[in-house]
Amino acid sequence: MGHKINPSAFRLGILVRHKSRWYADKKRFGNFLIEDQKIRNFVKKNYGFAGIAKIEIERIADTIKVIVHAARPGLIIGRRGAKVDKLSEDLEAVVGHRIKLDIAELERPELNAQIIAEAIAEQLEKRAPFRRTMRKYAETVLDMGGKGVKIQCAGRLGGAEIARTEKISMGSVPLHTLRADIDYGASTAILGKGTIGVKVWIYKGEVLPGIKKPEESAPARKADGEEPKHAAHAQAGQA
Repeated sequence: MGHKINPSAFRLGILVRHKSRWYADKKRFGNFLIEDQKIRNFVKKNYGFAGIAKIEIERIADTIKVIVHAARPGLIIGRRGAKVDKLSEDLEAVVGHRIKLDIAELERPELNAQIIAEAIAEQLEKRAPFRRTMRKYAETVLDMGGKGVKIQCAGRLGGAEIARTEKISMGSVPLHTLRADIDYGASTAILGKGTIGVKVWIYKGEVLPGIKKPEESAPARKADGEEPKHAAHAQAGQA
């Protein structure tokens, strides 16, 4: 029986970069991996409301560089960067290393699969009809310029006694074309009668040789504390 591989893992080194970029010997590898997971869990748990798409981690000597890609960076940055400074201190307390924190703003969160998956899961937790919710977000992706989208929900849909899987697909989603820029995200809706798994695939077009893949995010706050102009706008909009 065939199984769908994770589209991001399938394209590692081609269109997708690793989310953790560092090298460690056999003795330290396990500790570094656990620290990375602690960082991601802490940020997701305490700042998930900011619409976090992904967290990238780089290590340079004893410094850990954390890049948070968020749909609403102003909620993490705070006024004059007060919240982001506190986040850096909290992360340093969690892992015991110096943290260099960058906040990046998603250019088009409506085309980010992780953001869409979490939005659908949130709606399902509020008892929204799953078919209507899936169709609504699929149409939103196409309206925002996506070439194709596929959404899958699995579990006790509608409170049914037997779990099942429902899918909706619009446009083209060429999973086996390596030059196809396909974003993938997954989330879980926790309901009283069980959990519902949500998976989202978004096809953004082909990335041909010699053509650079468009950036998903723009810097909202640099590690040295400087903020580009649009960060101030995002911050003001959340005030």
